[in-house]
Amino acid sequence: MHLSKGPILGQRHLQIFLLFLSITVNYIAKFNAGVAVVAMTNAETTNPNFPEYDWDEMQKSFILSSFFWGYFVTQFPGGYLCRRFGAKITMFISTIGSALAALLIPFTVDWGGWQVYCGIRVIQGLFQGLLFPCIHAHLAAWCPVEERNRLGALANTGIECGTVLAMFLGGIIAASSMGWPGISYVSCAVGVFWCILWLIFAANTPRESKLISEVELNYIETSKNALKEMDVKETPKKIPVPWKAIMTSWPFWALLVARSAQSWGFSTLQAEIPSYMNGVLGMDMKSNAMFSALPYFTMWCMSYVYLILSDILLQRKVLTLNGVRKTFNSLAFWVPAIGLIAVGFVGEDQQTLAIVLMTANVGINAGSTIGSALNTIDLSPNHAGILMGIVNTSANFIPILTPLLVGLIVKNEEDRTEWQIVFAISAIVFGLGNLFYIVFGSTQLQPWDDENFLKSSQETQNEDCPTEKKSIENKEKY
Repeated sequence: MHLSKGPILGQRHLQIFLLFLSITVNYIAKFNAGVAVVAMTNAETTNPNFPEYDWDEMQKSFILSSFFWGYFVTQFPGGYLCRRFGAKITMFISTIGSALAALLIPFTVDWGGWQVYCGIRVIQGLFQGLLFPCIHAHLAAWCPVEERNRLGALANTGIECGTVLAMFLGGIIAASSMGWPGISYVSCAVGVFWCILWLIFAANTPRESKLISEVELNYIETSKNALKEMDVKETPKKIPVPWKAIMTSWPFWALLVARSAQSWGFSTLQAEIPSYMNGVLGMDMKSNAMFSALPYFTMWCMSYVYLILSDILLQRKVLTLNGVRKTFNSLAFWVPAIGLIAVGFVGEDQQTLAIVLMTANVGINAGSTIGSALNTIDLSPNHAGILMGIVNTSANFIPILTPLLVGLIVKNEEDRTEWQIVFAISAIVFGLGNLFYIVFGSTQLQPWDDENFLKSSQETQNEDCPTEKKSIENKEKY
């Protein structure tokens, strides 16, 4: 039976656009500290009319890592809250909380110093930790099976967009009449604006949407339920989480290792680029902000290249989805691993080469979104939010460590040898993490995704244990 594909542009695309914007505005708030800290400790290179603070490298490292102290804590609760209250209200609370916390920074740092800045960043992290489990659950709810890869990747390009804007606009704002406080004001404003759009247009499921057409609703639900032989009009049920099955699943552990390795390598570059380019390459703040943003602008562009390429490979059946995931993840991990080693041998007299290498590293790494980030939905659409909560808890514990590790290793920002150690460690993690994913990773829908999995497992156990089965029957009898 041929099913209508629904409108070319429908409510599912509006939901994906809202997810893209949510990631963008939250990443602006998440990563603008890298630029803000440089501006706050070297006001002459931006706007000298605003206060300057004498923070050493370890204190700055604490500021950069403090966001993740809160962020990793609420990843798992984020998956639970999304199942309990829905993505709409949970994502709203996540974004509005982070946005309003950003507003506190200019009014409190003057008397509270770097410690209060860390405290506010922890609060922002606690709120934003709820976000990604909801995003993956929302993708699973709204994306037809054949469009999951494309729509999921489109939503996730907000990561690159938000990072670019955090770095590029952060430098411009800091040098403007608003000074470094303007970074916080803009972060708050865009977050609140997204919240208004979200409350108006978002819906937890296609069936809850008041704007969706019947044709699109049937297309989405029929596609998602094609393998389940269930009525598409059936109300979604609360499905119990098969914890033991998940925790003993090799594909799940492969996903967790891959995302943790990605987090280690990427966070090292992401959090430390402003300091690295300022210290080793001797660039002033204006150039620093521009060139710090360049790798992430390239990453943003490359994410669409990967998206188009994956669509072509899948539609022409050149590669299976499993092949696409592992090929793209290998490119995204192993090429930057080699590039990181090369970056460590570049000095101040080779600024152009350093920029080219760093831009290539980050740009090629964009393939990790299609490579492994969307793998949660492959393994289990029903438990995508829970899986993302667990995976992100591990992955986002790592950025707590990486800036602190840099603070311990890099005692002199101008010492290229110290940076070589940092980049070499990241390269090793990238390499081994992807190897584990190649061996054990999978795109097969896991048996424990079935809503009746726990019930079936219990029945099987009863059949294997006649005494227990008889006991249960006797209890039911009486």
